[in-house]
Amino acid sequence: MTTCSSPSPLLKCSGLPEFRAIDSDQVREHIPILLQDLEASLSELESDLEQAMATDQPLSWDVVMHPLQRISERLRWSWGVVSHLNGVCNSADLREAHASQQPEVVRLGNRLGQSRVLHRALTRLQSCPAEPLNEARRRILSSELLSMNQRGVGLEGEEQLAFNRTSERLAELSTGFGNHVLDATQAWTLMLTDSSQVEGLPLRALEALAAAAREAGEISASAVDGPWLLGLDMPRYLPFLTHADNRNLRETAYRAHVSRASSGDLDNRELIEEILQLRLEQARRLGYAHWADRSLASKMARDVDAVEGLLEELRSAAYPAAERELADLKDCARRHAAQEAADLAAWDIAYWSERLRKERFDLDQEALRPWFPLPQVLDGLFGLCRRLFDVEIRAADGEAPIWHDDVRFFRVFARDQTPLAAFYLDPFSRPASKRGGAWMDECLGRSTTPDGLPVLPVAYLICNQTPPVDGTPSLMSFDEVETLFHEFGHGLQHMLTTIDEPEAAGINNVEWDAVELPSQFMENWCLDRPTLMGMARHWQTGEPLPEEEFNKLRRSRTFNSGFATLRQVHFAITDLRLHSRWSSAGGLTPDQLRREVAANTTVIPPIEDDQFLCAFGHIFAGGYSAGYYSYKWAEVLSADAFAAFEEVGLEDEDQIRATGARFRDTVLSLGGSQSPEEVFQAFRGREASSDALIRHSGLTATAA
Repeated sequence: MTTCSSPSPLLKCSGLPEFRAIDSDQVREHIPILLQDLEASLSELESDLEQAMATDQPLSWDVVMHPLQRISERLRWSWGVVSHLNGVCNSADLREAHASQQPEVVRLGNRLGQSRVLHRALTRLQSCPAEPLNEARRRILSSELLSMNQRGVGLEGEEQLAFNRTSERLAELSTGFGNHVLDATQAWTLMLTDSSQVEGLPLRALEALAAAAREAGEISASAVDGPWLLGLDMPRYLPFLTHADNRNLRETAYRAHVSRASSGDLDNRELIEEILQLRLEQARRLGYAHWADRSLASKMARDVDAVEGLLEELRSAAYPAAERELADLKDCARRHAAQEAADLAAWDIAYWSERLRKERFDLDQEALRPWFPLPQVLDGLFGLCRRLFDVEIRAADGEAPIWHDDVRFFRVFARDQTPLAAFYLDPFSRPASKRGGAWMDECLGRSTTPDGLPVLPVAYLICNQTPPVDGTPSLMSFDEVETLFHEFGHGLQHMLTTIDEPEAAGINNVEWDAVELPSQFMENWCLDRPTLMGMARHWQTGEPLPEEEFNKLRRSRTFNSGFATLRQVHFAITDLRLHSRWSSAGGLTPDQLRREVAANTTVIPPIEDDQFLCAFGHIFAGGYSAGYYSYKWAEVLSADAFAAFEEVGLEDEDQIRATGARFRDTVLSLGGSQSPEEVFQAFRGREASSDALIRHSGLTATAA
């Protein structure tokens, strides 16, 4: 078996990547070298396995899985670095280099997934192993065989060639879709020059808009005097929509945001139809009725009806609550003698929600930012991890290569100072080169080297929060705090795994509709008193968050939860039906189908300009196709998991630590070595119930 010995930083294949030493030329020149080498390694493995299967002797795990894992890891490591840089340091040159190599990467993936020799060897290993297989290895084999079946190993001749061509095209379309969204988000800006255009905006938002103006060449721009450059990235767009008194400009920004990537050279509508049609064709080639069936074959949910059932349970609880919430917003606007009171539009919802929040709870979330500087939020997050999971997290800046000066590096230790893991944190928005949203990804997974040395997991944690401005640290909104906790939950499952099989360690082999459990679980702790009050201190005075403000946050927890739940249900049903009911011959466009779904999943219908699907990267450029429901499915699990802590008493430190240890030893430790149902029952002692989620969402009375 060949091994990675190239001096190229892109082909190092192990350890932490030297990000700044990797450029687009290396992608073009060295990825083909890697792919050629991996092709040879795969052929060598197939030859070895054919010889091993020439007799009726049982196969061993070491003979089949270890060399296969080394091939897969080398591809994951090198191409993973390229994909990571494409997301956080995007440039035209790197984008082109990524696109130039992606078809060959997909072809190698198809070659691995369609190897008849490998399939026979895995089947033999499953049915006749040389030594008994533990549960983790049995699950890994089942997943590998399902994956191979879904990658076309059972297809032949022209059917397999068509499948492979379609796989390559789908990868190309997915990348193109994401690039269009990024470009469309960057392309729209609006220079504001009159103070009347920014009335209502808090100073923090004005500083961000002025900083953007300076970057655009208005070197004298200031928060007080302007000019101010509005954009569609969330740190600029969302505060404007929430606070700007100028309704016409809110409408302008809203229409630009919901119509992103729906016109001109960046129009994603044709890409959407092609993606959906090709996914349908792929599913039918594999014997599934549609893409949703193919997707659910590897998830917790047993079928489309089970998913629709959960979503309807949530929709029926949320819809009347959302109707009442809309009426409350209209009443609020009426009290302020607003002209739009009788007929609120989509661009009014965030604005009047913020005003009603202030009235009802006397809560100004923007005014709370000074109590949440990023360094203190990190201290609070790390303290919570020490409290619940008995781990120490320490800064290790300068000990690892980074891709941008914003990036930080941390190490994770057990109580006895045994190293457990590490992670990168890239917290700030960079609209020109970094895609939006927040995510966790794998830099290194837990495994062992060929000579038996342990490899500790390393995570990428990526956010897009408000960056520091003019010497002021990143002052976080409470939503940004929750986002950081969310992504860190994913990171904890990756980093605290105790499974030594890399294919089942961390989030690997965890069903997609269960993978959000630890992330959503961590969000609950943002309103835990010791956690919140421990980290919320004014960045200038050091004063703790006033008790009354903490109580306001707690009381406002379920504010507009009908809107929020209905929004997620709308996205989830739209995704599911696009992948189970839509076809190009069906007479409806994807947008028309989405609008049919909106009839009973929105209380304000989408406006004509609303082409939300054109920026729905989760399902068209990410891994959530026919799986967006996973957020709500996993939220049932996460709410029920947090309820275990509530039941023992959130003030009982001994019980909290004991329950946290059990959560670590099950959900965070076992990864994909057992089914999610078994892992959850090991933690909770029973099956999951949606009761806690409906209660936490404040929808209990509605549901009853």
